[in-house]
Amino acid sequence: MTRDFPENFIWGSATASYQVEGAAHEDGKGPSVWNEFEKRPSAIIDNCTGDVSCDQYHQYKKDVAIMRDIGFDVYRFSLAWSRIFPEGTGAMNPKGIDYYKRLCDELLANGIEPYITFYHWDLPQALQDKCGGWQSRDCAKYFADYVEKTTVALEGRCKNFFTVNEFLGCTDQGYFNGVCAPGIKLTKKGRNQVRHNMLLAHGMGLQVLRDVMPQARVGIAENPVFMTPVLDTPEHVDAAKRAFREINGHFITAIMEGGYPDSYLEAEGGDAPEVKDGDFKLISAPMDFLGLNIYYGRLVRFAPELEKKYEIFFDDAATEWTDCNGMFQPAAIYWGSRIVNELWSPKEIIISENGTSNMDRPAADGEVYDVFRIKYLRSYLESMSRAIRDGVPITGYLHWSFLDNLEWRSGYRRRFGLTFVNYRTQERIPKLSAKFFKELIRTGRIA
Repeated sequence: MTRDFPENFIWGSATASYQVEGAAHEDGKGPSVWNEFEKRPSAIIDNCTGDVSCDQYHQYKKDVAIMRDIGFDVYRFSLAWSRIFPEGTGAMNPKGIDYYKRLCDELLANGIEPYITFYHWDLPQALQDKCGGWQSRDCAKYFADYVEKTTVALEGRCKNFFTVNEFLGCTDQGYFNGVCAPGIKLTKKGRNQVRHNMLLAHGMGLQVLRDVMPQARVGIAENPVFMTPVLDTPEHVDAAKRAFREINGHFITAIMEGGYPDSYLEAEGGDAPEVKDGDFKLISAPMDFLGLNIYYGRLVRFAPELEKKYEIFFDDAATEWTDCNGMFQPAAIYWGSRIVNELWSPKEIIISENGTSNMDRPAADGEVYDVFRIKYLRSYLESMSRAIRDGVPITGYLHWSFLDNLEWRSGYRRRFGLTFVNYRTQERIPKLSAKFFKELIRTGRIA
């Protein structure tokens, strides 16, 4: 039987601490910026909070049993920084780190490797109050200290780490547009400095991981603006590559090339961030893998009549939309990974997030028939398989998400999970897509 994916391919799923853990004020956990932000009226749809959410803090054994049944190789989850260090720095909270030890132990006992994300947007509120959070370079130093002490305390339970998940969701959404925590609206110059400070945090976190755990595998999980050429011809492909590199100059290009591209610095002018000697030596240090969170891409055409020589289609007509306002463009996973590979040749690429949301509900028989998600998965996985056949070094796929969860400011309405969660009872129901995923893992074939 022909396989679509190699036998050693890594399959799993992902979550984030604020979105699934609950226990927001238990066992010594300090508040995060999201625990503070959610207090603002209508900051989150329906005025939801993360106080309970999926309650994975108490339900983790039940969740791991479902993961084992599906056949996960790995589970990517983020640490709540303020659960481990309630003040962001200083004394470690024993009950906080013990929870993550128990979670790792349960995963390992069930043959599942933990993949830890150190930062998925829930900065300790204490650091926001103390130094302005990511507005300060000091925050990168606090982050490195948290990474170092936490890694040592985990005592080798985890060997694969993502330093940061999706810079933009914290920097621009949190400190410029103000629509996510901490809900601040800085100037462009202030925003650009926040961006740089977070890149620095990644670099400093990577360095301390190399120091305290040389055998660890480390990368990032990033969601750049992906580009898809309108036609698979050399001029349109080259235009898409140039557009991708320039549009993402402030994050992934800067990391992979060791500095901001001229196009970014020229566009920002006097608003460009302050960069100190040695910053980019840390920021651009080699990684073991590059995580890409791919959902959709923008169509690009070669445009010789324009100064940039390319045109990006930002209108909605360029992409088909799902029922829950999520873009559906399977070609993005092929072109996104291929363009990254052709630009920078990373050692390996992990699709660290990909998935879709719907208003899933149990049917009369109690099952959840999320047939749209299966259609989505088939299309995206076929695109990913094509990329692998064309030589893109994709080694793993982590579905977003394992559980329905608190979708940040969108509240609990949008359901991304392979597993349905009844938020009142905490009942879990693996959806039809979980059965599809289980068969995919078992056979290595797209059914």
